[in-house]
Amino acid sequence: MTIIERLRGRAELGVAALLGAAGLLVVVDTLAESGGGGTKGDPLGSQVVPLVLGAALLLLAVLLALDVLRGGHGEAEGGEDVDPTVPMDLRTLAMLAGVLVATALLIPLLGWPIAGTVLFFGAAQALGSRTPVRDLGVAAAVSLGTWVLFDAVLGVDLPGGPLMGVFG
Repeated sequence: MTIIERLRGRAELGVAALLGAAGLLVVVDTLAESGGGGTKGDPLGSQVVPLVLGAALLLLAVLLALDVLRGGHGEAEGGEDVDPTVPMDLRTLAMLAGVLVATALLIPLLGWPIAGTVLFFGAAQALGSRTPVRDLGVAAAVSLGTWVLFDAVLGVDLPGGPLMGVFG
């Protein structure tokens, strides 16, 4: 029996390998960091939490690999409202991708409030909404609200386009 035949149906070993690689990366990177020990206010130092998390990832990787090798496997998702026999709707996927690309192109030109409106309105239309007037109003309100929150309240500068300088 070849190794491929023995590993058939054990795809979770890939997840275990990724967990192990992530844990190893965290531990090695933390140990390679030249951060000193703790200060008076922090006697443990900055390496304790990353080392604990890295060790936990390594432990989970080992436990998952052992479980899979002993015959354990994850259950397929029930998908309570999903019919796995229905093919993917490529038209909707293409429309959503187009809306994302258009938003990325519009942000530097028109700013977030207008580009965000395009994003939210376009996504609603691509997903089948039948109320374009309401969708446009909601999209504009959400986009403008997030811009005001980030720009004026949180101090994160998002491009405002024609609205630049209104709140600052």
